[in-house]
This record gives sequence, structure tokens and C-alpha cells, in this order.
Amino acid sequence: MDIQEYVSNVPDGRRNRLEQLIALIKNNFPDAKASMKYKMPTFEAENGWVAVANQKNYVSLYTCARQHIEPFLEKYPKIKAGAGCINFKDKDVFELTDLTPVIESAMTKN
Repeated sequence: MDIQEYVSNVPDGRRNRLEQLIALIKNNFPDAKASMKYKMPTFEAENGWVAVANQKNYVSLYTCARQHIEPFLEKYPKIKAGAGCINFKDKDVFELTDLTPVIESAMTKN
């Protein structure tokens, strides 16, 4: 399965958010290597990576380390997060551009 096929299989409501996350990653890191390395859309730069996934109840942005997501979580403390990922429920409201520093940190400081 490739990224396009993965995204096309995501339910309509969540597909838009997933496509927005992928576009944000590609816009900020157009030379990143895209793959399905972790069975989810994964983008690798020279010094780091990010991945996105559709889960049962949310869309996730994976970064591998809490340090990358801390500034975002300080601004949006009610959005669920794991050790190095942010889990966006359908009802979560946030500015997409607020994820730019998260992506930049994960792609350059891994």
C-alpha cells in the first residue's frame, strides 16, 4: 500500500485532516523521503522524521520525542498526546500552522 492508497481508505471526515497534515509536512520539507515505513505515511529528512496515521477515534502525528510536541501542548493542553505524538480527535480545534514548529523540530533535531 502506498500513501495515496492509505489516505483514500481513510473515512471522509478524517481524510481532510490527514491530507492537511501531509500537505503541511510536504510544504515545509519538500525534499523529505516519503514512505510507508511504519505502515503509515512517514516522512524522513536527514536528521529526523514524522509520521501520520488514522486511528479508530483520531488522527495522529508521530514525532518520536516529547520535546518536539511540548510547545504545541502548552498552547493546546486539552488535545490528547502520547510520549512523542499528538492525537487529534475530530472535535479538536487548532491552527494547523501551530504544528509547523513541531514538524520542524522533529525533522531537524531527532
